Amino acid sequence: MNHITQHLKKKGTWAGLMLVIVAAVTLEATSLVQYYFSQQGIKEEATARAQSQLETSRSQIMDIVNQTEAAVRNSVWIAQWCLDVPDSLIRVAQRVVEDNPVVVGSTVAMVPGYLKKYPLFSPYVCEGPEGLEFKSLATEDYDYPSQEWFVKPMKLGEGYWSEPYVDEGGGEILMTTYSLPIRDKKGEIAAILTADISLDWLTDMVGDIKVYPNAFSMVVSRDGQIMVCPVETLVMNSTVHEAARAMDDADGIAALNQAMLSGQSGNMSVREKGKTSLVFFSPIEKTGWAMSIVIPEDEVYAGIRRVGLMVTLLQILGIFMIVLIIRSVAKNQEKYNNLNSQKERMESELQVASNIQMSMVPKIFPPFPHRSDLDMSASLVPAKEVGGDLYDFFIRDEKLHFCIGDVSGKGVPASLLMAVTRTQYRTLATHYDSPAHIVTSINDGMSDMNENNMFVTFFCGVLDLKTGLLQYCNAGHNAPYILTDATRELDVKPNLPLGIMENFAYEQQEVVMRYDDALFLFTDGLNEAENETCEQFGDENIRAVLHTRRDAEHHLKAMQQAVADFRGNADQNDDLTMLFIHYLKK
Repeated sequence: MNHITQHLKKKGTWAGLMLVIVAAVTLEATSLVQYYFSQQGIKEEATARAQSQLETSRSQIMDIVNQTEAAVRNSVWIAQWCLDVPDSLIRVAQRVVEDNPVVVGSTVAMVPGYLKKYPLFSPYVCEGPEGLEFKSLATEDYDYPSQEWFVKPMKLGEGYWSEPYVDEGGGEILMTTYSLPIRDKKGEIAAILTADISLDWLTDMVGDIKVYPNAFSMVVSRDGQIMVCPVETLVMNSTVHEAARAMDDADGIAALNQAMLSGQSGNMSVREKGKTSLVFFSPIEKTGWAMSIVIPEDEVYAGIRRVGLMVTLLQILGIFMIVLIIRSVAKNQEKYNNLNSQKERMESELQVASNIQMSMVPKIFPPFPHRSDLDMSASLVPAKEVGGDLYDFFIRDEKLHFCIGDVSGKGVPASLLMAVTRTQYRTLATHYDSPAHIVTSINDGMSDMNENNMFVTFFCGVLDLKTGLLQYCNAGHNAPYILTDATRELDVKPNLPLGIMENFAYEQQEVVMRYDDALFLFTDGLNEAENETCEQFGDENIRAVLHTRRDAEHHLKAMQQAVADFRGNADQNDDLTMLFIHYLKK
């Protein structure tokens, strides 16, 4: 006997050890999965920040570009008008500079030989230390007809942004020029109107971008010339192609340069000196420039790596806790078995209670098969084993007595109050025909002993099957729908639910039902049924189902199917009760 006991203990020890090993492996696998997805999330967050900053900076640059182009376009007509008066062309350039803060210089450069009096003519206005300065670009030292800003628009016949340059004979600063051809009355290009913008603002703006502390930004021209870069010696002295050849990952950086200079946007990873960086880039339209933000990968993932170390320590602590839990589980297994037995017993008792509760409501349909003047059907589906909804009906003295109710709350307390309410209703309705008297009597009896502050919404009606007169009284319940020539809510006074205030004066109402009229009663488990996104079934869906006339049984089946389709995989959140009365007295 002792041998068997030791064997079982040894077997349990090995099972516990295996459980610890499995738990350790699971924790490590979980950590790796979490680490992977965390990396992805951080990368996505870094991408979003970089792209947002790129878009913001691109928008700021495009504002300057658009302002400059607008300044030139708005002055073209004046320049065309002044072609015959060349001495006034300097006023055109002056107007472009004075009226546009972003423009630092402007000229109207005539096509060589267009003016017989002046073989070369190009008055230039620019901002100087003490105000506007007036110059001429038609000098021996400055051959303006050979400059890019003149040659390209002449060739293309449209506006053109030049490559960045230091205009030693003009503005004497690092700048770029927007040029637009001016055509004479014959449609021939007579001159080029320009607007120069300094690139100092671009350097300041890009230098202020700090997505991460050690991140930096670059701007390159359409030919790959480095315009803005934290390494000042490379600015306007090197191209990205030359810089790529000097780096470790020459092929990767060459592919990056190709993507940037071809007008693409996106991101790539490159390695330099054993470290990986994420490069986000975007084109700047019209100019042919490209802007990029470079973020060291170590800086992006620095936080998660610190967290990874902490997670490892916590895993060790977790394994230790698992050992303690195994010991605790072994000691309390018998208690859990007892709890399971108790749970099974409770479930069995609840099933018996559910059967008893369902036996208290009519459940044989059609209920009056011998009558041709009435078609009825009802259903009650509790959200739990037992519920708080109720309905009842019977015929006495050629009058149909019926009711429907909904107890506040769910479960056993609600089911007990439901049973009491139904019993009181059946007792009173057997002797009285006034719905208001029945409702008032139930309310007074319930309010007098309502220590748990529970209440019942209730609707009580009496239909005279000979005359069609329907007398009814409502106690805080949903208004039923009456189906005549149209489907509408029955006019009801809300009144208070049962059990809230003793001696409340309930008001009785009446309406006459005619042949083929019907009454649809329901609890809020119908209109407040929710789907997986917490949307409610609502009154519109109820009306849609009731719109098609059917017999009583198929009306309820159609409504149940509509609610089930709407709810989908969501759990039933409340008891659902429906009662359909179809009056067929001709």
